[in-house]
Amino acid sequence: MRRVSASLAVPRVAAVTRGLAAWNAVQMGPPDPILGLSVAFNADKAPNKVNLGVGVYRGDDGKPFVLECVKEAKKRVVGLDHEYAPITGLPAFVDAAQHLAFGVADPVKRIASSQTLSGTGALRVAGDFLKRYAPVKDIYLPAPTWGNHASVFRDAGLNVKTYTYYDEKKVALNFEGMLGDLDKLPEGTIVLLHACAHNPTGIDPTHAQWDRIVDVVLKRKLLPLVDMAYQGFASGDPDRDAYALRKLTASVGSLVMCQSFAKSFGLYGERTGAVHVLCQSPDEKERVLSQLKILIRPMYSNPPLYGARIVSTIFKDETLVELWRTELRQMADRMNGVRRTLVDELKACGSQREWGHITKQIGMMAFTGLSKEQVAVLKAEHHVYMTDDGRAAISGLNSTNVKAVAAAFHAVTK
Repeated sequence: MRRVSASLAVPRVAAVTRGLAAWNAVQMGPPDPILGLSVAFNADKAPNKVNLGVGVYRGDDGKPFVLECVKEAKKRVVGLDHEYAPITGLPAFVDAAQHLAFGVADPVKRIASSQTLSGTGALRVAGDFLKRYAPVKDIYLPAPTWGNHASVFRDAGLNVKTYTYYDEKKVALNFEGMLGDLDKLPEGTIVLLHACAHNPTGIDPTHAQWDRIVDVVLKRKLLPLVDMAYQGFASGDPDRDAYALRKLTASVGSLVMCQSFAKSFGLYGERTGAVHVLCQSPDEKERVLSQLKILIRPMYSNPPLYGARIVSTIFKDETLVELWRTELRQMADRMNGVRRTLVDELKACGSQREWGHITKQIGMMAFTGLSKEQVAVLKAEHHVYMTDDGRAAISGLNSTNVKAVAAAFHAVTK
């Protein structure tokens, strides 16, 4: 057996180190409220446990769901090279992302677009860009919003604040409160808007309400940052789900949009997304695009190819596009169907509580109206896991567990 030279051997770390103790001040951080929930769920030995915490789609069998259009696209990208993508990503994917989001046949001459590391990466690139170039460094998020939004924008150096969105008593949109808050913001303030399937509430404005929101954005000269993580997954119709974005694009001079392909294509682990910046002119677009490249280069250099190739392959083939649209409708219909079943089962349990808000909400998430204390009992006694604010990932429900979940909800709300 070959021996390692003593001079090349890696020294053992002494029990008590000498020299610089650089990490003494590092404190234990709290677990992520959603990913930490999965850790607790995995540690639970109960045979009939249910995870309603993580926002990933599951089929009625409770297993990860791979779209048929994605399976076919995967066959077609086998054997391609593994070269670096450009800084702004695979051009065919970026064109497809623009087409899907903005409803245009050709690349828009005044929209600077770049592939990113899914929606979270798009938000971080957008945050860094806004920190450098937005006229106002304050960003207002709806209260509540996705748990990672505040962290992303604080780390980008923006001043994070909130505006009214949710009416806790009515378990509904506080529309007048939202408009009132937006109407008080200074010119140039950044406002985050969920394009569809608001996370965590599942409560969206109507198209008529979006029209009024756009009017306030125009009146106050606000800078919209649109987060579109669920296009097509909300209603089953990608064009319907893009209403708010397209209304804003036709109305305002500048906006930023962050786009994810995790939910609508089931590409969670492939980290496939895009950021788009609406500009005033083609010349401004080129200048903005140059700065996006400068931001991305030291951050992660260039994005991964695999997910982008899958999406662009689908969009090159009308048959695959139609198959994707069909599968989207099926996923959205299943989500709506399981919402109705949950409410029906709650009534069958004898619950006298009003649960109609669950069927009025849309998308993967539902704000159940359960309190933190009730959620704790759900976990401890019924092995049903959801976030402390009462948000449930409806995708975790299926025909084998919805009756038991309804009984558990009824037990903690009697």
